[in-house]
Amino acid sequence: MQIIHTLDDLHCWRADNTDVALVPTMGNLHDGHLALVELARQHAARVVVSIFVNPLQFGPNEDFSRYPRTLEADCARLKAIGVDAVFSPDATELFPQPQRYHVEPPELANELCGAFRPGHFRGVATIVLKLLNLVQPRVAVFGRKDYQQLAIIRGLCADLNVPVQIVASDTVRADDGLALSSRNGFLSPTERAEAPRLYRLLGEIRQQLVDGKRNFSALENAAAQTLSEHGWRVDYIAIRTPVLELPVTADRQFVVLGAAHLGRTRLIDNIELTATKNL
Repeated sequence: MQIIHTLDDLHCWRADNTDVALVPTMGNLHDGHLALVELARQHAARVVVSIFVNPLQFGPNEDFSRYPRTLEADCARLKAIGVDAVFSPDATELFPQPQRYHVEPPELANELCGAFRPGHFRGVATIVLKLLNLVQPRVAVFGRKDYQQLAIIRGLCADLNVPVQIVASDTVRADDGLALSSRNGFLSPTERAEAPRLYRLLGEIRQQLVDGKRNFSALENAAAQTLSEHGWRVDYIAIRTPVLELPVTADRQFVVLGAAHLGRTRLIDNIELTATKNL
């Protein structure tokens, strides 16, 4: 496995490897990231994992400075599963001067997570486009846990005619249902025991939608209230269509999304569903 830190070395490696899948990450890898790699391997001859903690997607009061940097351990895990190359530039390599041009996503970027993290998806879209331009993969793999991010990246590639196939990987969960996340390590033992409640509540909404309930705001508010009663600070619980529009009663396909803070840690999750019961 080759570990690449500079753009020149990346270009040299890329010249000798033509069929590439990219898995963009910020490092501190867990089994969910490894599942992305395994899926990427099914789509291309070579797999590149990028590891870069992107400052553009963090707000001034967020956890950029304490986000774990674990490059040595990450590379060991990636080598063990046969990754071909790791691209891990430092900030000066990607930003030799302050970024002057940015990708400005549509209004969706200001809803849901974007309403609570202004500028976040602008930073995500900008770094993803940079990575796609640099690596020039045929395929890039992203997780469904970051559902809104996935939708924005798909839209970016479609609108800007980026010749990359975006492949989505299912969320990987712990035995108790908690979605794997690099931020789970911030949870105290007490918080970790409480954390699966978010997924359970999204599952309860899912079941009520399957059973024919369509009072969307009541379902959202009840789940948010339950989280608040158990010490969470809720950003949102939301029921949307698969393209993240507001649903109507006649809809059958939904995604139930949630974001909330437990202690100092912000957790997100979602559940997709198709409700076939007649109303």
